[in-house]
Amino acid sequence: MNNKVAIRNCKEYDLNEVFDLISDIYKKTDGPEVQGKSVLVKPNILTDDDPAKCISTHPVVVEAMIRFLQSKGATVLVGDSPAVHTRKFRGEKSGIYKVCETTGAKWVNFMAYPVEKKLKKGKIRIAAVVDEVDLIISLPKFKNHELVYFTGAIKNTLGLVPGFNKAKQHALHQDRNGFGEFLVDLNEAVTPDYFLMDGIMGMEGPGPGGGMPIEIGLLFGSTNPLALDMIASRIAGYDPFLIPTSRTALFRKKWLQSEEDICYDGPEIRSIIKQGFKKIPISISNNIALQFVMRRIKFLKKLERRPVFIHENCTGCQKCVNICPVQAIQPLPTKKTHIVLTDNKCIRCFCCSEVCTDDAVEIRRKLLGD
Repeated sequence: MNNKVAIRNCKEYDLNEVFDLISDIYKKTDGPEVQGKSVLVKPNILTDDDPAKCISTHPVVVEAMIRFLQSKGATVLVGDSPAVHTRKFRGEKSGIYKVCETTGAKWVNFMAYPVEKKLKKGKIRIAAVVDEVDLIISLPKFKNHELVYFTGAIKNTLGLVPGFNKAKQHALHQDRNGFGEFLVDLNEAVTPDYFLMDGIMGMEGPGPGGGMPIEIGLLFGSTNPLALDMIASRIAGYDPFLIPTSRTALFRKKWLQSEEDICYDGPEIRSIIKQGFKKIPISISNNIALQFVMRRIKFLKKLERRPVFIHENCTGCQKCVNICPVQAIQPLPTKKTHIVLTDNKCIRCFCCSEVCTDDAVEIRRKLLGD
């Protein structure tokens, strides 16, 4: 692994242009040799939905990466585990399964026979394919995230954890710092070999599933997840040292000693910062004393950002109910489209917001009288 990050301007999802840019970025960042190797391409498919919503890695970026790897003599497999994962999931609405059919890449079911990996603290089940391939290439999406503020290379590795095993981690790691540490632990246990971020179109506002598409016009590449995340989050307007995953990884000095060690190739950073990008409000609840009060005084807890359910938009799919790791969400027995949150059980992991595709969950403060 090195400290090189390359960024190239790219305004459209044109397959030939994206292919050429990936070739350039990969070369400039010393991407690993793939000749004769089996490579897992791991996009970000939060929910299987229309690519125009910018919820997932765009299929053109996935196809361009597959074709680039194949042109270098690699055998390519593709897979991901969305927030709500059924055994028949194939990434069809996102267009990624169609790309597999077109290119001959093999789609992998991450639910089949997962393997156990040791973490710094405890164990976790991971898709078995990680032990069956020579290399893993991660394709994160440029997006906000309600819990860790900005999702990127480090966060995208969570998709290797199949099914509701992901949601369980929110119950085990109930604050931003704890969840950030877990994500770094996971990446230390299973580190993809290369990262190519789709920032042609990104998502601002309440990501990773409920935000708004926004043109970023960039492709990012690196073998170093922390270096990539630090630069990408700066372009979104964040201080990278406030992103829990980046802060934890930098403290451990696993992939970087300092931000100054990043070797950057691309347009001047100041010229590509996305002005006006709607960020997730930075919470002050990492203050231990304030956490103690907020968790114990019901009145003050109403001042926290929390899930608020918009009943008129609810279709009764109950994805939010199924994914909640602490069973804080239930439908009314008499009305399945009226979801009720037990606020004192909610751990603010925002999984419900991630999986809702009907705009029925908002993350905001709910004051008295709302």
